[in-house]
Amino acid sequence: MLKEFNLGKGSWVLDPFLGSGTTALACMEVGVNSCGVDSSPLAVFVSQTKTTRYDADLLEKEADSLFSIPYSKPSLEGLDPLVKRAFSRPVLEDVVFFRDRIAEMEENIKGFFMLALMRSAMKASYAYKNGGVIKIVKKPTPPFRKFFKRIVKRMIKDVRSIKLEDCEVRIMLGDARMLQLPDDTFDAIITSPPYLNKIEYTTVYRIEYELFLPGVKVDAVRSYLGLNPKNVEDPFPEMDLPIIAKAYFSDMKKALSEMFRVLKPKGKVALVVAGGVFPDRVVESDILIARLAESIGFNVEKIRIVNRRVATTKRVIKIGEAKESIVYMEKP
Repeated sequence: MLKEFNLGKGSWVLDPFLGSGTTALACMEVGVNSCGVDSSPLAVFVSQTKTTRYDADLLEKEADSLFSIPYSKPSLEGLDPLVKRAFSRPVLEDVVFFRDRIAEMEENIKGFFMLALMRSAMKASYAYKNGGVIKIVKKPTPPFRKFFKRIVKRMIKDVRSIKLEDCEVRIMLGDARMLQLPDDTFDAIITSPPYLNKIEYTTVYRIEYELFLPGVKVDAVRSYLGLNPKNVEDPFPEMDLPIIAKAYFSDMKKALSEMFRVLKPKGKVALVVAGGVFPDRVVESDILIARLAESIGFNVEKIRIVNRRVATTKRVIKIGEAKESIVYMEKP
């Protein structure tokens, strides 16, 4: 998309639903300035960590030091009961031991090792995320220390192999519906908002927050699209949409208005969206978002379908086709 929009050095790209930082990292690889915004403190932490420029030799030295520290069994007192159920006791003790050692590292590398630990810990947990719910399923897990070392080694290898160009990167905690950014700033917006009826609720990341971001406050009602469906302004009253869809498109209209405001004239947008599947219908998000964008003032140039799947109810009754699409538009 960066090539499609003819963006180069000096251009600015906004991703108001940053997630894991894919857009920002892609911009760094070609030297395009970027700004990423996300309402999730966890997503901001992951994105900041992935877009930090590291010295691979220093990381290797710190890894050797970390794995040579003599082990001492940590206390698990005060941990959330869910966290205790999500791991075998030996694995949890290892995770807490390394977490506390990493917390003592220098700020410029602490995030790197904490992210590696988080990834390793969740792979070695019994936690299974099913929609908006965490389920605990006891199962064989990989040897934690060996797995953690492997993840660290792989991440350091990635640091060495990925060539990043000189550019600016700004990662911010914020709400796409109320961007704290100036008007007419960005040359392009490349983003993927939460998919309709596949919203990742804060509660499914409770273990990560409790273990690795303790004390971080998450305002779920304010932060997530479609999460507070009461008293919303329905953008499509004639369609009698499910209540969660009404809230979703109401919030998307606010987010699109903010995108329009911060985009430069002639600025381009690529919005990756997917249809919402409900028991009685498929809601074509791409078409409805395009209609909202046009009502705000965007010129919708095209909708490119990149994936299709059959949508069913009761597992066997076909109710339509769910599409994943990219909506392309421009600010006049």
